[in-house]
Amino acid sequence: MMKKILLIATGGTIASRPTEDGLTPQLCAGDILDCVPQLRELCRIDALQLMNIDSTNMSPACWLKIAECVREHYGEYDGFVITHGTDTMSYTAAGLSYLIQNSPKPIILTGSQKSIYSQDTDARRNLYDAFLAAQDDNLFGVLLVFDGKVILGTRARKMRTKSMNAFSSIDFPELALLREGRILHYIRADKPAGDPLFYDRLNSRIFVLRLIPGMDSSILRSLLGWFDALVIESFGVGGLPRYEQEDFLAAVRAWSSAGRPIVITTQVPHEGSDLTVYQVGARAADTPGVLQAHMMTLESVVAKLMWILPQTGNLDEIKQLFYQPVASDLLRFDAPDI
Repeated sequence: MMKKILLIATGGTIASRPTEDGLTPQLCAGDILDCVPQLRELCRIDALQLMNIDSTNMSPACWLKIAECVREHYGEYDGFVITHGTDTMSYTAAGLSYLIQNSPKPIILTGSQKSIYSQDTDARRNLYDAFLAAQDDNLFGVLLVFDGKVILGTRARKMRTKSMNAFSSIDFPELALLREGRILHYIRADKPAGDPLFYDRLNSRIFVLRLIPGMDSSILRSLLGWFDALVIESFGVGGLPRYEQEDFLAAVRAWSSAGRPIVITTQVPHEGSDLTVYQVGARAADTPGVLQAHMMTLESVVAKLMWILPQTGNLDEIKQLFYQPVASDLLRFDAPDI
């Protein structure tokens, strides 16, 4: 029996047409489906136009609308395909991974680098692959399908601005490959039992600060009045600068005293943070309220904090929730046995 899949269209390049001001999302969900008629032979499809925006305009409020749409229709369908612009798709994939947890059904995000109306587009293949994945019995949870790859929602990142192989799985294997209408599974896991957990609140008052050599630590204090959590993209495996004083640590302590968490991650794309390696990291790690991302992606760090903050303002509870893995988001190296 053919699976029943719901297409949730949100806009993006895949739905764009050229205008005098550049590409703008204008195609509706039905138009997109009409461009890939062979989908009708793969599964039964219903389509819903939730929004039609450039993904630069995608926000946490939009993530909540997408999650609510999935929740409302969850019992009616075997899987879901969400068409989305590529620029913020990895953030949405991470956000939905926290808003919709332990789903035994696949929730697939996809898009394209060129409009589905372009002759040399990647949209038709990505869309077909997404529906192929959405009706696969071995896939579940929030996933991103692009350029023949199935990537876990918490591990995806856009690495190229124009090439068709735009997305990579960061420090985690791709779950599967799709080739010529077939799926090659790399990782098979047991499906979650029972119903998924849906959440309906996010706090987007989070700032990401990218360190540069010589940055004045006073910026940390100025941000304290505006944001509820801070993510610091540090150098290498992580740490805070100590130029001729300890102003950075003092500013971090001010955040801790205010009950607001700071997460230290790295600017380096792969292999994550490890604050135990250098003194500049160890000193930061010993400061109350400081967490480290280990091998989480920046997208997952940001989305996880947005999910945690509405649940609690207690630093110990924030720490506990942050270090509780969700959908393989938190990876760290184990200490060697000596």
